[in-house]
This record gives sequence, structure tokens and C-alpha cells, in this order.
Amino acid sequence: MTARRRVSAARAKRIALAAQGFADPRPSGSVTGAHLNRLMRRVGLLQLDSVNVLVRAHYMPAFSRLGPYSRDLLDDYAYKKRRLFEYWAHEASLIPIEHFPLFRHRMQSGRRWRIEEWADGRRDYVDEVLRQIRERGPLKVSGLDQPGERAGSWWGWGDGKIALEYLFNRGLIFTRARPAFTRVYDLTERVIPKRTHEAPAPPAHDAHRQLLLMAAQSLGIGAAGDIADYYRLPLTESRKLLHELVAAGELEEVEVPGWRANAYLYTKARIPRRINARALLSPFDSLIWATAPSGGARPRDRTERLFGFRYVLEIYTPPPKRVYGYYVLPFLLGEDLVARVDLKSDRAAGKLLVRAAYAEDGVNRVAVARELSEELASMAAWLGLVDVVVEPKGDLALALRSAFG
Repeated sequence: MTARRRVSAARAKRIALAAQGFADPRPSGSVTGAHLNRLMRRVGLLQLDSVNVLVRAHYMPAFSRLGPYSRDLLDDYAYKKRRLFEYWAHEASLIPIEHFPLFRHRMQSGRRWRIEEWADGRRDYVDEVLRQIRERGPLKVSGLDQPGERAGSWWGWGDGKIALEYLFNRGLIFTRARPAFTRVYDLTERVIPKRTHEAPAPPAHDAHRQLLLMAAQSLGIGAAGDIADYYRLPLTESRKLLHELVAAGELEEVEVPGWRANAYLYTKARIPRRINARALLSPFDSLIWATAPSGGARPRDRTERLFGFRYVLEIYTPPPKRVYGYYVLPFLLGEDLVARVDLKSDRAAGKLLVRAAYAEDGVNRVAVARELSEELASMAAWLGLVDVVVEPKGDLALALRSAFG
């Protein structure tokens, strides 16, 4: 049996950072649609999330990699130019429109079975909701004739919202626009460009294999679970397909010291000699996101393997039990995660609040604080906030306050 090639932990980290776009310099001028094209080729999707304590999650990856840009640019790119569509990928996500056929099998499989069961018992109502959209055009939940009362279960959804989500899951309707993050639904054939909508869907096996390859490309290197989870694909079947991709020369199975299992390296992955990144990372960034749907309650295994950085999203942790804060962003400097900050946008006061700031062991706090202060100032300006206020919590807070003068 041929021995597997070893890839050092430091090299694996650089491969991962490069695959996610952190080896590239930020644009020297204005960010354009061409930059968003390149970003989407790198990351493959942008995760959506309703938490808005700082900024909506899908806006952050572009800021982290490209610097300040117009959020309207991303909205127009996604919804007006129809370069992206919404569907279930890692979680609810914005996905390049050309990948639409790869998700047809997921639409046909009836994902999220509770909604399927509900719809089976309300077929006439579901058909009526679809009829209203077909005849009246794009609608919000509130635009339905009988949207129903919001209830305690189903995330507070009324019948209208449940029916719309069922139709969305099935690929019969899609999101045409998102004013104030509220979905406006329309028929799929009126949202997805005709050429894409009518393209034949590949068999589930082929779609699954292609999604795994895309995930490996976006990760650069990862364990089987990392790659399968990028698009929330079943692990058992994914392992078989990963071996097919190795046999085809698309991936190479390698060893990384400190990893419990072998890794899969995308054979065309870039391997920079060094990376000089500086970025604040959303908890929902594809570089560090959770590798299983756990409500953020568990440490993120891949993040810890790559960076030695133990990270738990504490949104769902009771306040007395939080260690670092409610909405904590890791700070990437060079090739390492060197600090974390709990951030909040006080939009009424025009301030970016740093509720807490913590440094990782062994870093130069003064140097980290200086770099972090510059990134926070840039973020505040990007968000239209006029000041950064550092509260005195955390072992990096004093140095960070000093860096702001």
C-alpha cells in the first residue's frame, strides 16, 4: 500500500486560507461585480442568517476579503441581476445561479420533513397560496389573502409562511427580492433565468459528486466530514464519492499531523509560502463555520484543527454562562486567529460597540490591538457608524482602547 503524502499543519492552514480568498490582496479601488464573481468562485455560497446585531451575515464575507464595499452592490448582484439564488446549501444560502441544476434533486426529495407532513394535510391551502402568486405576482407573507396567525411553534410562523416555505423547499417558488431582509416570493420560472431553469438536472449521484468537488475546492483541504458538510451532504455516501474523486485525480488523500483522520486535498489548490491577511470573520463565514447544525453550542472542530482556536458561538448560551460574549468575531491576522471581539452596531447612536475584546495566548497585544483598531475603524465606516467605543471587558480591551488614542 502506497504511503500517503504528509502535508504539514502550517501548509494545510495556508491552503485553507488561500482557497477561501485570503491570499489575495484587497482591491485598491472600488469593489465591483467582477470582484463578487471572483469571491463566489472561491467560497461557493454565502450563508444567510437572521441575526442583525452587527450586520446581516451574508454581507460580511465580502467585507472580510475585499474591504469596504456597497452592500447595495451585493443586493443588486444577487436579486436584480440574478447572479445568485437562495436555497438550502450549508444552511439557507445565496448560491451562484449556474449551480441551480445541482440542487434540483434536493428540491425533489422533500427536505425538512416536518413541513412535508404539514403540507400533506393542507394541500388545498398550499395550492391556493401557489395560485395567488401565479396570478398576482411576487408576494410577501403579508400579501396573502389568508396568511394565518403567527403561532408559538414553527419559529412563530403562520400557515401562510409555512406554505410558502414548503413551496420554496420544493423549488416551486423562489426569493425575488429581500427588502429589509423580508422574502418576496415568486414563481421559480419568473426568478430563475429561463436557460438555467430549463437546464436538465443531473442525476443525484452526479450532483452530489459535483457538490463535493466544489466544496473541496472552496476548502482547499479538509476531512471527509468538512467537505460533506459544506453543502450538508450525507457523510456515508460522500465518503464513497470522495474515493471516486481521488481515483479521478481531482483530490488527493493526505495526512496532516494532529488531524484524527486523513484529509482530502484539492489537487489544484494554491499553496502560498505565506499569507498576510487581516480580517474580522463573521460566525457564519465559510472559513470558520460550524461543521454540523448544532445551534452553535459545540466547538468548531475544523477551526480548532486548522488554527488551534477554540470557538463556540454563544448566541444560544444563557448570558451568565457566556465566556466571550453574544456575537463574537474572530480576528485573522497574517495566518492566525489572534483575537476575538464581541461586536454590536448601535445604529441609533452611530457607534460600533466593542463589548469585549480578548487576545489569544502568546500574541503581542499591542501589535494585535493596533491592527485590530484599524480593521474596526474600517468596519465602522463601512456600516455608516461614526465612532468605535471599546468597553473595558477582556484582556485585550485596554490595549485596544489605547490604540484608538
